Amino acid sequence: MRLFFLMFVAVYGVMHLVTLWGLMPLLRKFPLLPFVTGLWMLLMIGAPLLVRSSENAGHETLARVLAFAGFGWMGVVFIAFSFFTLVAAWELLLRFMRLFQPQLANLSLHGVAGATGVLILVVLATAYGLYEARDLRVERVRIETPRLPAGAPPLRVVQVSDIHLGLPNREGLLLPVIEQIQALQPDLLVATGDIVDAQLDHLNGLSLLWHRVDAPLGKYAVTGNHEYYAGLDQALEFLQRSGFELLRNRSVELDGRLKLVGVDDPGRGREPDERAALGERSELFTLLLKHRPEVAEASAPLFDLQLSGHSHGGQIFPFGLLTGLRYPYQNGLNLLVDGNFIYTSRGTGTWGPPLRILSPPEVTLIELIPVKS
Repeated sequence: MRLFFLMFVAVYGVMHLVTLWGLMPLLRKFPLLPFVTGLWMLLMIGAPLLVRSSENAGHETLARVLAFAGFGWMGVVFIAFSFFTLVAAWELLLRFMRLFQPQLANLSLHGVAGATGVLILVVLATAYGLYEARDLRVERVRIETPRLPAGAPPLRVVQVSDIHLGLPNREGLLLPVIEQIQALQPDLLVATGDIVDAQLDHLNGLSLLWHRVDAPLGKYAVTGNHEYYAGLDQALEFLQRSGFELLRNRSVELDGRLKLVGVDDPGRGREPDERAALGERSELFTLLLKHRPEVAEASAPLFDLQLSGHSHGGQIFPFGLLTGLRYPYQNGLNLLVDGNFIYTSRGTGTWGPPLRILSPPEVTLIELIPVKS
């Protein structure tokens, strides 16, 4: 946990330095503005840590103000960093080209005009990101399988993931999600981690909203890494209050049609025994709930479909290009070598910045269709 925050502060600090470098030609036009901007950036680099500290100390109002300012600013910096990184790359290329063509000096983008242009793009991209973050989509997946009883009706499984309920994400985020789940009329509701991202006393009333969802085969959840950050015991209590049954490295059989397996997120180095949780290969269709979109070699032959989340599809372009390097199955349905599948949700909420760009939030409907072998 401490290492994670140190790495985060280091990376986030570099993003601010690049942004400050890009803005400096414009900031120098106004006395004291470079100094004031630098102080603001220092405060914002520490804001995520201050949010967690204020929350732990019971100062909810302060924590919510810091969360609103700090996470909103984080989104702005992510976008500005992306644009100014392109400007920096262009300046390096231009410096090399000037060795052979000195007259190219007037093509520089690192100036007042360039910084102003980037600021306009940042404002437009931020406005779009705020809109897309609330543009909840329904992703529909159909899988035909002979491993369900022949002649049985299709099995409707609804997946939510990475809602991150907490200080910034509350009723305004959760209510549309609940309404969409109700409209899909699931047989089974599953939550694949990072549902909770705050202490229990900051989630008052939210657990009651989940009781509006009726799923005949039940509601099941597994942990994500943020359940550990928020406090595992309290996160589990919230999920249980919400009507979810927790699958912590175990399996259940549902209505003689489905074997449902859930494993804990490794969290703070606690690697689950996924192979033991899956057990022997079942004759029933086996659905594995696992927060991170990683397929363990020993487990792959033992399930038919793995449902995951965690990556958010990158959440803000172009960061999906980086998360895709870490998680090759970071988005959508993928066929595995054993003929089974993994589906990775882009997530239903947001982490950190309340923005999404080219990675809209989703509620996923998976229809399992029985067919003859």
